[in-house]
Formats: sequence, structure tokens, C-alpha cells
Amino acid sequence: MKIAVVGAGTIIFRDEGIGVYAQRYLAENYTFEGDVTLVDGGVLGFQLMTYYTDYDKVIILDTITMKEEAPGALYNIPGEELLGLGSYKQTAHEVEIVEMLEIAALNGNLSDVHIVGIVPEDILSVKVGLSETLQRAFPEFVSEAIAELERSGVAVLPKAEGMSLAEILDAYENPTAQRSVDPTQAD
Repeated sequence: MKIAVVGAGTIIFRDEGIGVYAQRYLAENYTFEGDVTLVDGGVLGFQLMTYYTDYDKVIILDTITMKEEAPGALYNIPGEELLGLGSYKQTAHEVEIVEMLEIAALNGNLSDVHIVGIVPEDILSVKVGLSETLQRAFPEFVSEAIAELERSGVAVLPKAEGMSLAEILDAYENPTAQRSVDPTQAD
């Protein structure tokens, strides 16, 4: 099975970037036994359509606006449940994910899509990073993405070394900063 994990969102609008951070966290901290492609879908827009049509399964990591739900609430929603709903969220995305799902469905070649979504606290502030609420919920968000991969038959194996969420957020907040390298650990 060919699987894509797409981290959707816009990192400059605080919690809106959680999908991008989660995709990076998975890439930095895990290996996958299976045909898994991790995609930073933050600004790809319609270029993401390829994944919705050419892969057997697509797992989208993103924020989701659900009325009456507290920030940090998690969802795992099959894509077909979102068809016909139009926009399922209020974000800065130029092209809404549901609209692309609907187009792929109309063409008759929509992959098995799951949205692993989390209710954001702040998607209006122009700030890179996550609210404290979503930082606390991040481990459970990543765990649900891993569980969805495992339900698809993918073995998810932790790497010996990786990056913490704090290091990933820092890498996006300070993109020109270099990670310190221990000279005794040369390749």
C-alpha cells in the first residue's frame, strides 16, 4: 500500500501549523516499514491533488474547526464523511482540503483519506509556534497519526535519536540557526 502523510497548515498562523510540525516530528523521530511518503503540505495548494489521486491512502494532519469543542480535541475523520461539507475549518489555507477531496471524488479516483485533526486555540495570531494547549496535546495528536499508519499495516519504529517538539518549533522560528553538533560524533 502506498501511503502519504500530509502535514497541512500555515506555520505563520500559530496553531494552524501543527500539521506541518507533526509531519516534521514524524520524519525526525521515526522510520516506517512500508511505502510511506511524508509531505510538508503547508503551501502546496492544488499540488497536493497528486497525493489524493495517486496514493492508496492519505493521512492529513491538520487543524479542524468543530463547534462546541475545546481546543486540543482530537478527531480522526474518514475523508468521505467530509465530502459535500465544503470548508471544514476556518483557516488561512488558500485552497481548502475538502474542496480538493471533492474534485478528486468527482474524477472517480479519490484515495482512502483520513483527516487526523485537532481543534486549534489560536489561528489568528501571526506568530510561528503553537499555543500551550496544542503543545500539551501534541503527543496525542502524533500518536493518533501513528495509530492510523499502524491500522494500515505500517510498522512505525522510533529512531535512536530525533528532535523534540521544542527543537522543531525552534527550527521554524529560527530557520538560520544551526543545530549544535558534537565534534566527537563525526560521521
